[in-house]
Formats: sequence, structure tokens, C-alpha cells
Amino acid sequence: MRVPGPVFNHRIEGKDAMVADRNPETHVIDFRAAEHLLAAKDPRGAVKLLDSVIAAHPENTAARLLRARAFFAAAQLRPAQLEFELVLEREPDNAFAHFALARTFERSGLTAQATRHFRLAAALDPKPEYLQAAGFDTEK
Repeated sequence: MRVPGPVFNHRIEGKDAMVADRNPETHVIDFRAAEHLLAAKDPRGAVKLLDSVIAAHPENTAARLLRARAFFAAAQLRPAQLEFELVLEREPDNAFAHFALARTFERSGLTAQATRHFRLAAALDPKPEYLQAAGFDTEK
């Protein structure tokens, strides 16, 4: 037996109506929810949430970096590459973005580009993971 519940007859006219209802607080909530979705292995869900955040705040590098990570996790390598490159245009000293772009190139079979960005990541931040990926000797 079906229990009657509230009936919602809301109709949204296109994507613009959804964006109009958004505000800075809801964008923060969407960003945080996207972080959780990515951690829960739902990168496509994370990308969907981040699309509205980035549409409203295209300059937000943190949202773009998170979306790049989500694209990478969803094996959407070309969109991931483009987002990582955009982040690096804005923050050329972002070691993580170089490292993640290198991993993206590596998965795409672009070894020379991967090596370049692995080395840049290691030069900017000598974390053992970055040094090892760059092929630098970590033993002294």
C-alpha cells in the first residue's frame, strides 16, 4: 500500500532557473559535497555539482582543481588535462597540479609531457612521491 506524500509540482525552466536559485552559501555546500562525492568514489556526481560552482565562479581555482581531480578519477583524461592546465596558468607553482597533470599525461601515453611535469612537481615540492615519479634519486 502506498502512503500518500506531498506532491511537488515545481517546474524549473531550464538550467538558468537553477543557477538563479544558487548563492554563495549553496556554492560552498556544493563544493564540500563534491569533495565528499569524490572521496566516496563518485567522480561524475562531483563534476555535476562543480559545474554550477564554476559557472558562477570561473576564477575559483580550488573548484577547478577539484573538478580536474574528478575528471581524472572518472577517466575523462582530456577534460582533466584542460582543467589542470588552467589551474597551472593561474598558479604555475602548484606542485600538486603539475603532479596530477603528469599522471594525466602518463595515463594518456604522453610520456615526455608526463616526465616534464613530474620534474616540475618535484622541483617545486620535494615530496618523496614526486621525487620518485620524476626519477630523481632520493638516496644520498
